[in-house]
Amino acid sequence: MLLQRFVQDWAIPAAIGLAVAAALLLVFPHLRGTTNNPSPGIATSGPASYSSAVNLAGPAVVNVFSRIPLRNHPMANHPLFPFYLNKMTPLQRERLQQNLGSGVIVSEDGYLLTNLHVISGAEQVSVVLADGREGQVKLVGASAEFDLAVLKIDLPNLTAIEMGDPDRAQVGDVVLAIGNPWGVGQTVTQGIISATERDLGNTGVGGYLQNFLQTDAAINPGNSGGALVDARGKLLGINTRVLDQTAPTSGISFAIPANIALKVMQDIIEFGRVVPGWLGIEAQNLTPLLARSFNLTSTNGVIVTAIYNQGPAQEAGLRPGDVITHINATPINDGKHGNAAMATLRPGEVVTITYIREGEVLATRATISEKPDGNTPQTPEGN
Repeated sequence: MLLQRFVQDWAIPAAIGLAVAAALLLVFPHLRGTTNNPSPGIATSGPASYSSAVNLAGPAVVNVFSRIPLRNHPMANHPLFPFYLNKMTPLQRERLQQNLGSGVIVSEDGYLLTNLHVISGAEQVSVVLADGREGQVKLVGASAEFDLAVLKIDLPNLTAIEMGDPDRAQVGDVVLAIGNPWGVGQTVTQGIISATERDLGNTGVGGYLQNFLQTDAAINPGNSGGALVDARGKLLGINTRVLDQTAPTSGISFAIPANIALKVMQDIIEFGRVVPGWLGIEAQNLTPLLARSFNLTSTNGVIVTAIYNQGPAQEAGLRPGDVITHINATPINDGKHGNAAMATLRPGEVVTITYIREGEVLATRATISEKPDGNTPQTPEGN
């Protein structure tokens, strides 16, 4: 009798309450005390240690040692260079010939990325892996416009870095810079993403280098060519330069986004050079005046001013006067964003272009190609 009353008075209501609570947590996960997917905008405490990220990315970052003939030394043309050279000991001369840098293994079959300025003019390049193994590398190719070089090393059991998504990087995200500063060996520094799509005035191929990731993680001589990774150890960029070469610890440094660097590498491996993706248009930024004349409420997008005959855009049905707002899912807020979106595209890729024509939002698909020679733009009437 007492057992029956206990079940009726306590056990059944408690079971019902637990079932309701479980259902509520399933439907409204934000009610949980902790969650692996916090709501956007809500501050959460980060990990106490980033050792797991370092353990994941560290084995893929190498130290690069380039032997540069003294005649190719950056100071070789300085009038006082011979004077100081004659006063150097053999050991000092040897050190002068060593250009230090870093590199990132991006494939298990031995392809590495580094900065071109790390190996420029070198007569011999070798790398030291995180596990202590050493080997010489072969130069596959390079791009001066992007300051990137592709190297190949022939060693077994290589660890390739995991790729992150630099397009989703946000200001304030924690990042780690891994490299070989001052030749002391692999070193990790920590900071945040300070800015994205930073324009430093570089032209690059088609102006693509207007898209640096900026960070305050300490970057010093020797870090060039190393990895900028997220808090999970995935590659976001290739560290390439600081703002002020005379103050290398100024806290303002830049990395080439990983997706652009990977595209450059793939082009060099396949074609021997960088092949920019080409849509076959000429465009200009939307000014407030132009936006009003097209009855648009925003200046986000670029207005097509000319279409190249038999180019991808013409084949896709675009016309002068169309306003392109997206390439795939990437918003095209201005010409800089358009160049950045094109930087990761290769000839043959099919993209979805969202555009506005006469107030109507439309979409079409275009097959990216390589720019041919001798094309004449089809210009709109009155231009």
